[in-house]
Amino acid sequence: MAMKTLEYLRGISPEDCRRLRAQGIRHTNQLLHATTLEIDRRRLSERTGISPERLLEFGRQCAMLEISGMERFIPVIRRLGITNLKILKRADPQQLHDQIVDAVGLAGAPSLEMVDYWISQARTCDTLEEPDGAPAQWESPALLSREPEGIR
Repeated sequence: MAMKTLEYLRGISPEDCRRLRAQGIRHTNQLLHATTLEIDRRRLSERTGISPERLLEFGRQCAMLEISGMERFIPVIRRLGITNLKILKRADPQQLHDQIVDAVGLAGAPSLEMVDYWISQARTCDTLEEPDGAPAQWESPALLSREPEGIR
């Protein structure tokens, strides 16, 4: 479980941190749990003045921090278009590994086994309730299909 200070999140402002701390949210793990459901994001938004969409983005970042061994590669992975667990769990391990190697070089890249492990973890982690209203079973950790976004 990755518990980072709120300042660790990309794009969070000192004012956002102050408002969240006023609600008792001090770490990324706490923020993840406070933003998992859409109704919770709306309530937190009302109390903090931070938009539900912004809270969703922060929650997505927090969820990525939960993947063991991936933390130092998150900036690279985000540049590759993988910005949340929903996308990561559908990624092809070999293709993602190749893209990371292209981005950072072989010496700095994780092993293929590590990338496969990240994807496996993403499939077993709870995901955030997305605003598109997709039924929960489509986001099931048991999801075996690696269909691209939008194909169901």
